[in-house]
Amino acid sequence: MAGVLSSFSSVGKRVRLSRIIDPRGTLIFAFDHWLEHGPVDFPEDRLDPRVILEAVVDAGVDAVMLTPGDARLFSDIWAGRTGLVVKITGKTSLRPRDEQLLQSLIGSVEDAVRLGADAVAATVYWGSPWEDVMVRNWALIREAAEEYGLPALQLAYPRGPTIKDRHDVNIVLYGVRSAVMVGADLIKTYYTGDKESYRKVVEAASGVPVLMSGGPRRSNPLEFLRDLRDVREAGALGAVVGRNIFQAKDIRAMTVACKLVLTGRASPEDVYEEVR
Repeated sequence: MAGVLSSFSSVGKRVRLSRIIDPRGTLIFAFDHWLEHGPVDFPEDRLDPRVILEAVVDAGVDAVMLTPGDARLFSDIWAGRTGLVVKITGKTSLRPRDEQLLQSLIGSVEDAVRLGADAVAATVYWGSPWEDVMVRNWALIREAAEEYGLPALQLAYPRGPTIKDRHDVNIVLYGVRSAVMVGADLIKTYYTGDKESYRKVVEAASGVPVLMSGGPRRSNPLEFLRDLRDVREAGALGAVVGRNIFQAKDIRAMTVACKLVLTGRASPEDVYEEVR
């Protein structure tokens, strides 16, 4: 009996995922921090996004995650050289405090398609008072992405008044399973602090690839590189890293170090001298 034919969209997803995923260990560079946090995240000599983007692309990241406007503005840097994930939700830190747990639409799936993206990304703050708004937006995004054969990456971030510790394994598990249940093709989420507990997170994703959120810059890069090693050994696909790369002393060296550790080609101790 003839096998079941793949749908057009499933073929498209496979092709696009192959452009941003390294099965040995994937490193995606996150760069939505100007919108999310403002200038406080950026050293004086790195206020121009081009300085940062050129460095990470030259160093060999698997993809960059950009807002629609930055993807357009800096297409001469990334196009034809690395994969593109377009993040179409966001917020500023200028918002009133009681609205900080809401991510708004800042673009569309169609914008991502027009830009030539390999995937689209959106955040859901599971546990937020605004959870319903973000889940409804996610459903619309996922449905549109499916029409175009575009993978949908969910930034599954448990945050809200009932959550005491967003890195607690049971909280992270809850967020990851929720992302799976609403159709995420890829999931970015918090690190739980050790590979044994993170292995549970990966297992809970039921085969949907999990990427560790890089989070704030560590004072000691060796600790961060060891976390990358541990999430790899826990079975995660890789990591989505921003500040631990673009706030590093040497952006290129830190990018290369992260990639080497995630792919298992070097230990954290092997590359530490280059980034300390």
